[in-house]
Amino acid sequence: MLEQLRASRLLRWFFAILTGILLVISFPKTGSLFPLAFVAWIPLLLVEQTYDHGRKSWGIFAQSYLAFFIYNIGTTWWIYYASEGGALMAFFANSLLMAITFVIYHKLKRKLGKKWMLLLFLTTWISFEFLHFHWELSWPWLTIGNTMASVPSLAQWFSITGVLGGSIWILSINVLIALLLIKGLNKPVHLSKRVRFIAALVLAPMLVSLGIYYGKSTEGTPFEVVVLQPNIDPYKEKFASSNEDQLEAILSMADKEVTKNTALVVAPETALYPNPTSYSDLVIEDELVQKVFYHKIMERRAKWHNASFLIGSSTYRFFPEKNSAASSFNEYLGMYEENYNSSILFHDHRIPEIVHKSKLVLGVEKIPFISTLPFMENFAIQMGGGSGTLGTESEPKVMSSKGVIFSPVVCYESIYGGFMAKQARQGSQFIAIITNDGWWRNTPGYKQHFLFAGLRAIESNKWVVRSANTGTSGIINNRGEVVFATEWWVKDAFKSVIQLNESKTIYNYLGDFLGYFALAGFAVFLGMRFVKGLHLTKKAE
Repeated sequence: MLEQLRASRLLRWFFAILTGILLVISFPKTGSLFPLAFVAWIPLLLVEQTYDHGRKSWGIFAQSYLAFFIYNIGTTWWIYYASEGGALMAFFANSLLMAITFVIYHKLKRKLGKKWMLLLFLTTWISFEFLHFHWELSWPWLTIGNTMASVPSLAQWFSITGVLGGSIWILSINVLIALLLIKGLNKPVHLSKRVRFIAALVLAPMLVSLGIYYGKSTEGTPFEVVVLQPNIDPYKEKFASSNEDQLEAILSMADKEVTKNTALVVAPETALYPNPTSYSDLVIEDELVQKVFYHKIMERRAKWHNASFLIGSSTYRFFPEKNSAASSFNEYLGMYEENYNSSILFHDHRIPEIVHKSKLVLGVEKIPFISTLPFMENFAIQMGGGSGTLGTESEPKVMSSKGVIFSPVVCYESIYGGFMAKQARQGSQFIAIITNDGWWRNTPGYKQHFLFAGLRAIESNKWVVRSANTGTSGIINNRGEVVFATEWWVKDAFKSVIQLNESKTIYNYLGDFLGYFALAGFAVFLGMRFVKGLHLTKKAE
């Protein structure tokens, strides 16, 4: 097979395309055929194997880029509806980052030898996925472990490893099968042993997961919530009607569902979105109790037997001096302003509790590297008149209502398991996700987003309450199972009793520890490559 690949450029391109297609149809809601993930990488790994020391690496870069471009556009094409520029960035730039990562693995393997193939691939790729959670160009939507979101019963062990454990598992199977095809077929004596080992590696985590799944209790302390899905069209209605009318419609929806046992009412992301051109209409954090909507909400809470109210809002703060990279100068006020995508909790205390969104959407909510590259801020100002970046919290925070602690999560933050593990360590008893998935229309995007919330439930052993303006609102239990979900593009409200859980998982304590191990291993291999390079240079001299 390898000789045929070496001899045929067309066959190598076909194999690269095959990897891209298999990755797409194995991913949730673009196929959801998760077993294909265990073989999707094999064609590309075989192509890489043909680029030995006598051939330049340009070919493997181009072919891996094609594979990853197919993967990116095939699974996230729906981004185009929300942002054409953001879509192009996601498709081309993320494919480039993946291709560079694959070429780095290839370069290291060429220098250190095929015997390190498995460890080299795992440490290189997992390091990339881990860094993709944390750096300025963060976009971890396509983390390979996310493939398991479509089968939560087989992903229960993520409560130990997080989603990176799923990536390691899937990638390991691919490499081992590729190695079997590369050299195992020539040694039939050892073939059966290797096949049995690979089969055991596939089945063992599944059996462990099923054991956890059936042994895990979904019971806890009952807590009644009311979830709202106002279904306001983000393209037509959201910014056309008044903020007061939209708020009244939301509160009226809750009126029909709230009972004397309701502890919390949840409304979606930016349900409060005032006119940013009118200072009097802004949701200024230091002036909340002076706003008309504040008194309207507090009056409604009295009718709701004092149930707390969680709602998303665009909020503002003003500073005499530049506070952060997100600050922009307001010439009219002579002060610096910062805008936030916030969760606001109206509860028994007079002053509402506010937590700002920390994980921002690239291009839409933040300009990358604005802190270290000043010219990016000037570019953002020329494009939009502000810093182009929202303010964030310095660290993950939780909220408290009637003695119950929960994790407030806004939209995109729900794909960051490590971020939410930090919230769990602060005593969170359930997860409240507020979002607006209508930007993506009726596509796999909002469906994938909803399923990823199930992985967060598993990782933290917590129930999830999810309120979407449009998309899917629902309840997910601590097993990652959907207890209830609304339909797409309908106005809806429902009440449900979730179960509070104070316990913490191993993942809650350790976070993405596998990422740190991968980085350490990658650093060791880089060191080995450097030492070997020096040795060869001295030998040549």
